Amino acid sequence: MTPQPPPTPRNADGRTRRVGVEIEFAGIPPQDTAELVQSLFGGELDAISAHRLKVINTRWGDFGIELDTQYAHPEQRFAPESDPDSEWQRMRQDFHNRTRELIGDVVTGLVPTEIVCPPVPWDELDQLDALFDALRQRGAKGTDASLLYGFGLHLNPEAASLETRDILDCLRAYLLTARWLREQIHVDITREVLPHANPFTRAYALKVLDPDYEPDLRTLIDDYLEHNPTRNRELDLLPLFAYLDPEHPHELLGDHLVKPRPTYHYRLPNAQLAQPEWGASLEWNRWLEVEVLAAAPDTLAERGAQYLARHRPGWPRRCWNMLRHKLGR
Repeated sequence: MTPQPPPTPRNADGRTRRVGVEIEFAGIPPQDTAELVQSLFGGELDAISAHRLKVINTRWGDFGIELDTQYAHPEQRFAPESDPDSEWQRMRQDFHNRTRELIGDVVTGLVPTEIVCPPVPWDELDQLDALFDALRQRGAKGTDASLLYGFGLHLNPEAASLETRDILDCLRAYLLTARWLREQIHVDITREVLPHANPFTRAYALKVLDPDYEPDLRTLIDDYLEHNPTRNRELDLLPLFAYLDPEHPHELLGDHLVKPRPTYHYRLPNAQLAQPEWGASLEWNRWLEVEVLAAAPDTLAERGAQYLARHRPGWPRRCWNMLRHKLGR
């Protein structure tokens, strides 16, 4: 599938916007997955531990491949002591490493393998789709292969603009498009039950879609954190906010799992590896419905008013009064 162009194809520096892609699946362990990635995109294998590897120096950068559980991976230092280089400390570290490796061996097949791809120019996503085809051919299993599989695909589209107003417009567009996206994706029941891609609350949508809501950046972040004190939103703005406001004191923005970057962290899609045409390009094209709406201010305002009219008591009367005022009646 051909990736479609966004309304703003380039970032503020004039470079083609890039998209990070993360994919979860079962059926192929990390070592075999890393070798598969290397066979497709070149680079060198870097085995960090038994169940965590990288493929470095590919045309786009470094791929990360690992079992998606922290318990399968050794900590950098299990129990630091006054003399970290002592024989006893080395024995403790070795025992810890072997134990984590054993845990990984046991849970392989029960927890997903995850590939974190380097940022790819949006117009090269169809080339990245070769990875999805190869995973299918090797027997990788996606979300619909088992009731136990709550696997997802995450997109990290580089923000077209880092201006607060443009971020707000994109958030508004997402809130208005979220229901359509869920219908198109047919979000798996397991992923609906699990908390990893929860929808925004109506109370937050009503706040953000109010045309009188004109926050500065810190207010936008504070309101988001008040209503969404979690990483598990279908559109996770924490990485973007951590990038834009690195001195913000909220503990979530300092969480080691939140990687500051100038992107939207879109967590909604299933990992639909059973579908031959499915891949990053398809989900990118769906995401563009958000960007197209965000780039059309009149349509965005009209749809926002329609949402408020349906869900906020008294809003139709307020709209009528505003219209009468404009007409001078």
